[in-house]
Amino acid sequence: NDEIREKELRVIDDSGEPVGMLSSKEALKIAEERELDLVMIAPTAKPPVCKIMDFGKYIYEQSKKDKDAKKKQKVVS
Repeated sequence: NDEIREKELRVIDDSGEPVGMLSSKEALKIAEERELDLVMIAPTAKPPVCKIMDFGKYIYEQSKKDKDAKKKQKVVS
């Protein structure tokens, strides 16, 4: 949250709807009001794209997908 230093951000809501162009302070304020995190999705875009989401839930879902993929892979020797 606090590592985002850009002045202007394109913000996407937690439901996937675009919020629009906001300053980083405004985007952080919205995320804190919803008790969620502001995560930079595309840092190289002009302007950078950020998404308001629950970062802990996102990490949990990613680890779950990784475990499922590992179970389904075939090892060839």
